[in-house]
Amino acid sequence: MELAGLLQKRLALVFPGQGSQHVGMGQRVHQLSEAARRVFAQAEEILGMPLRRLCFEGPEEELTDTANAQPAILTVSLAYLEAIRERLRELGASLQPVVVAGHSLGEFTALVAANALRFEDALRLVRERGRLMREASVERPGGMAAVLGLEREALEEVCREASELGLVVVANDNSPGQLVISGEERALQRAMELAAQRGAKRVVRLGVTVASHSPLMERVAHALAELLARIPLREPEIPIVANVTGKILSTVEEIRRELACQVALPVQWTASVREMRSRGVTTFLEVGPGQVLTGLVKKIQRDVEAYSMKDLGFER
Repeated sequence: MELAGLLQKRLALVFPGQGSQHVGMGQRVHQLSEAARRVFAQAEEILGMPLRRLCFEGPEEELTDTANAQPAILTVSLAYLEAIRERLRELGASLQPVVVAGHSLGEFTALVAANALRFEDALRLVRERGRLMREASVERPGGMAAVLGLEREALEEVCREASELGLVVVANDNSPGQLVISGEERALQRAMELAAQRGAKRVVRLGVTVASHSPLMERVAHALAELLARIPLREPEIPIVANVTGKILSTVEEIRRELACQVALPVQWTASVREMRSRGVTTFLEVGPGQVLTGLVKKIQRDVEAYSMKDLGFER
């Protein structure tokens, strides 16, 4: 896909969340783009950590730690965005998306892209978000799993049965036929077994170390609300679709509430993509590591195009 070809499209930018991280992410765009290199350098200065080494070389266990994965994914995603803008400037053009959205952590990235949240504030917020989530997961260990091919009603019944062993809930509505469950370790394991027994096509443990988007994160949500009260926000320059409702966020107060509460509430990604399509979007561009959202978008809306950084040559 040629980048210039996107200029004629009604475009949505979508930004991935945790689970999209992998060792080597961002290395190619760092080689190709001066603008991307500046993003990495700025992030390292703000965080005081060797982010490039972590992203490019790992180790994977350290990168997967939620307190590292969150600022790493945000930085890599924004490095891609700046590389795209840089290349378009060379063509005498600019990026004009109709709407933006992010999946979970990606919502912070989307708000930076929409000029509602400063990069440095987003970095510090997601680093603290990761630290708080890690603390919560130490107290009540858990995780997440994708369940393919089981109806929501059946999966909710599975979670109710497994809840005898602890808390487990349906956390993300990612696409038709793909739901995610989240909860405490024993209950999550039991729910995974029951889902397979009830006819799920696949049940896959996700590469995250916390039970995001579940009531286990309510204390994190309260702490984030206190932090966000002190962070300067602006009304978005580009419409942004909220994870929690699948509707447009319009005001600063709505953004504050969304960024705090979304960590403990389900991600309505199917509704979010359909909302973007209803606004005339014909093409989705996943700005970040991996191709998870590209695949989900194609399952949700078969009448749109979806591309990733790999399609643009920014990722191997």
